[in-house]
Amino acid sequence: MYNSGMKFGSLFSGIGGFDLGFERAGMECAWQVEIDEACNKVLEKHWPSVKRYKDVREVGKANLEPVDLICGGFPCQDVSLAGKQLGLTGERSTLWSEFFRIICEINPKWIVAENVFGLLSSDNGLFFGNILNNLASIGYDAEWQVLPAQKFGAPHRRERIYIVAYPDGLGREIFNFKESRRSLSRYRLDNSKQIWGNTKPSNIRVDNGVPIELDKLRVKQMGNAVVPQILEWIGKRIMEVENDR
Repeated sequence: MYNSGMKFGSLFSGIGGFDLGFERAGMECAWQVEIDEACNKVLEKHWPSVKRYKDVREVGKANLEPVDLICGGFPCQDVSLAGKQLGLTGERSTLWSEFFRIICEINPKWIVAENVFGLLSSDNGLFFGNILNNLASIGYDAEWQVLPAQKFGAPHRRERIYIVAYPDGLGREIFNFKESRRSLSRYRLDNSKQIWGNTKPSNIRVDNGVPIELDKLRVKQMGNAVVPQILEWIGKRIMEVENDR
């Protein structure tokens, strides 16, 4: 039986991919932070009772409830292989500093961050190294893994890096695939259900005769979302560690 008392806060919430995955793992969402108005309408519909804030630059210890875990996929345009790869000099990259500031102020037990595969090579690795150094400077150890959506049954690769951090020295090994590879099959997607974060034509109505131009907003929201089944898997690994303590 999982400990249902574990709460998380969601930064850069988007349409709630992190939130849905962690809720399925048995956690409770305490608050969300999302600046996009269209995304906020989706969050309001599915999480009507959760506190929401718009700008990560305007939240912190003063107005955010303490939580056990903080999660989020900070904007990736400056490190994406498909973008200009501005790295640390990019305007959106500075939002990692806001993520880190909030971590410092709230001091959660767990941190789960997501970004594009290009994060590893941005600025010849300096960007990623900066993130790890930031976390280490305040006493967190970290592990990371590139997880493709297709490993969870989605019909596309969508490789994303997931970072899990926790107090230094605990050696929790969330991504210990020797023990956890078999469990991946439990979280594969049901093809009869809509896939969050998938931009395959069958999921954006193109095959029903509606042009992409008329569905751009939904495509953008889904394209920026994480696959909830991946976060469910990570969340359940975290819950297993918590309940084994």
